[in-house]
Amino acid sequence: MKLLRAITFLVLIGCFQLYSQDSIVLTPKDSVIESSWMMGIGWNFIDDSGDAFNDFTTIRDQWNGVAFPSRLNIGRYWQSGLGLELIGTYNNYKEGNTIDGVTITEDIPYWGIDTRLSYDLNKLVGETGFFDPYVGVGLGYSDANNLGRGTYNAIIGFRTWFTDRWGLDFSSSGKWSFGNEASNHIQHAVGVVYQFNIKKGLSEKGEEKLALLQEMEKEQQRLQDSLLAARKAEEETRLLAERMEKEKEEARLAALEKAKKDRLNNVQQVLDSLGAVYFAFDSSYLNEYSRKTLDGVASLMAQYPEYTFEIHAFTDSRGPDNYNQWLSERRAQRTTDYLVKQGISESRLTAIGHGESLLTNSCSDGVKCTREEHQQNRLSEVTVIRVFSTQD
Repeated sequence: MKLLRAITFLVLIGCFQLYSQDSIVLTPKDSVIESSWMMGIGWNFIDDSGDAFNDFTTIRDQWNGVAFPSRLNIGRYWQSGLGLELIGTYNNYKEGNTIDGVTITEDIPYWGIDTRLSYDLNKLVGETGFFDPYVGVGLGYSDANNLGRGTYNAIIGFRTWFTDRWGLDFSSSGKWSFGNEASNHIQHAVGVVYQFNIKKGLSEKGEEKLALLQEMEKEQQRLQDSLLAARKAEEETRLLAERMEKEKEEARLAALEKAKKDRLNNVQQVLDSLGAVYFAFDSSYLNEYSRKTLDGVASLMAQYPEYTFEIHAFTDSRGPDNYNQWLSERRAQRTTDYLVKQGISESRLTAIGHGESLLTNSCSDGVKCTREEHQQNRLSEVTVIRVFSTQD
């Protein structure tokens, strides 16, 4: 009963663990992109006035842009959060805008090539899924107002993702010129970005889920091992009980068999103690002494109704073999008939004549023997009673 309770308890715990494990699963939300390549296309807007943050009502007059896509970028991003990008932009300064402190009298093209090293702020604040802010620094070269300039750049921006691959990128870059008297300017950008060659990993929450699932799997395996051990112990107990029961039954049967043999031996010993049944020479009739002997044999047979008996009769070597065989069978049958008259069932008796085939000495045909020696073989004229089987 204790084993059954233990197995039931383990099964209930296992079912609970399985249910809990099914309710905690890793989902795409538990994964993050650790590294990838990214390319994008979009628009850039340039403010070269130097006062873009002082008066936002002047955006229309101070920001320069074109109607068609004017920005291309490609970059590589690593698990550390760092990214390295190459950016090409094109723009057009409108007539009347102030560039490098000078009001231009005609439209002037702008183009730039920039590199930037960015850092994903989600590495600091934790993964936010669709929102991906970043900061960066870089170097670039721009041609504005027909004046080339090298620039130091500082960038702030964010991406918002619709899928693992597609999203929008918004950024603003401050560009400080060096090497000439060109003024500083601000460049804003918006575009569509696409990620490829993506390598994914688990987020912090995903790692926690994975650790929990692994722990639950270990616990489930431990429970299964416990169940298997309990079943094995139960099976071993059952086999031991069967083996003990078998050994007990074998011992019981062996004891019964020994008791049977002992009882048979005891009956045979009593039969032997009653003595043999003797016949006169060349005769199959029972004399008074032989009948008394058979009375004792019949009494013994009545005490053991479960046994059957054989009556063996013998002759000496005098006379023909065929005659002696017939005479021994007559003696066996007369003995059987007498026992039947004493109330012994004939079905329990078997009469067997041996003739002169079983002599007690060397007085066989052709051998001259004394009367005393032939008398020794007359013992074979005696009907010997033997027990040969049992019914229990």
